[in-house]
Amino acid sequence: MKRLCSTVLIMEAIVIGLAIPVAIQIDHTSPGTAGAAGGAAVAAAVVLAVLARRRLPLTLAGGSLLQVLVIVAGAVVPVMYFLGAIFAALWAIGIWLGHSVESV
Repeated sequence: MKRLCSTVLIMEAIVIGLAIPVAIQIDHTSPGTAGAAGGAAVAAAVVLAVLARRRLPLTLAGGSLLQVLVIVAGAVVPVMYFLGAIFAALWAIGIWLGHSVESV
């Protein structure tokens, strides 16, 4: 489960990073605001992915909160509603599969 959660978070960090220029160019968000908010979300995803090895419960809680924040980012970049929902589904499936595999 640790590896699966880390993979989802790293892929999500890439998508969030790619959404920063979209927020600037298409939605006319100021570069400072988009960079700070997006950079904080990318950093959180990477830190949580690294923490998954040692502190899985913290990663699960923080990752779930990050999923909500990415969906809320759809208010600025509308496609993030869709991408956030996809990553939230991947996150939930990863947790479910991890628990089912570990219980066997």
